[in-house]
Amino acid sequence: MTHIAVLGSTNMDLIAYVAKAPQRGETVTGREFRTLPGGKGANQAVAAARAGADNVSMIGAVGADAFGTRLRSTLEHSGVDTDLLRTVDTAATGTAHIVVDDEGGNAIVVIPGANGTLTALAPGDEGLIASADTLLLQLEIPVEGVLAAAQAARRHGVRTILTPAPAQALPPELLAATDLLVPNEHEAATLTGITDPHAAAKALLDQVPEVVVTLGARGSLYAARDSEPVLVEAPHVTAVDTTGAGDTFVGTLAVALAEGSSVPEALAWASTAAALSVQRPGASASMPYRSEIDNEANGAAS
Repeated sequence: MTHIAVLGSTNMDLIAYVAKAPQRGETVTGREFRTLPGGKGANQAVAAARAGADNVSMIGAVGADAFGTRLRSTLEHSGVDTDLLRTVDTAATGTAHIVVDDEGGNAIVVIPGANGTLTALAPGDEGLIASADTLLLQLEIPVEGVLAAAQAARRHGVRTILTPAPAQALPPELLAATDLLVPNEHEAATLTGITDPHAAAKALLDQVPEVVVTLGARGSLYAARDSEPVLVEAPHVTAVDTTGAGDTFVGTLAVALAEGSSVPEALAWASTAAALSVQRPGASASMPYRSEIDNEANGAAS
């Protein structure tokens, strides 16, 4: 049985599709607007559930509003346990305002809302974390809450995977409680001041035992102490919308590692899932199911 716990954000994504993103002070006309469930925490939970985890549990917060109701329903429909997704009356559900251009690139403004109340663990949270194989964390909630969850996982021997996004300086205590850090190349550069992904990954190993730097269309780079780096290429696809691709990668990677796949196998499988997701619009709505990932991976191998 594979149990993935996720502590993180739940947002409603408000997405505008445009030919070219506006520059500062510029107004452009978009062709479409969508309201889709998202948030890095919820995205990773949905990705893990669709990738075939036996049990996925979401710890987070939404407001007492229509967005919160829809987000909870989406998670449950995807097979995610929401017993510890609390509803707060003091803040609206978080939102992410996203502009997606014709090349599939995006720019995002996140308004945390209820996510900002997650400053500490609530009753039941530590017990759920202790029952999991893996805890997924990100930085769209207060870092105090992320640290509390990571330290709880460390106390109970639960593997912790941290996505350091949005990029920011991280407390040494959080890095000390992190087993696997998964930044993209820009976040790795922010954390280290080093633009070369290989050198940045090596520098991060001074703080965490394992690192995966995601490189977008170029694939992913794995580095661990006392072992040679592993570079896994990504499938070549035409991107429609890259929103949520990193979360798809992390959620799927967590499932593969929890199931005992080797690191190269897990990275390749997660890259396949991310490649499928960027060919569809939206974040959680674009995430593939296990059968799709397996079919695509088997087709590429044959």
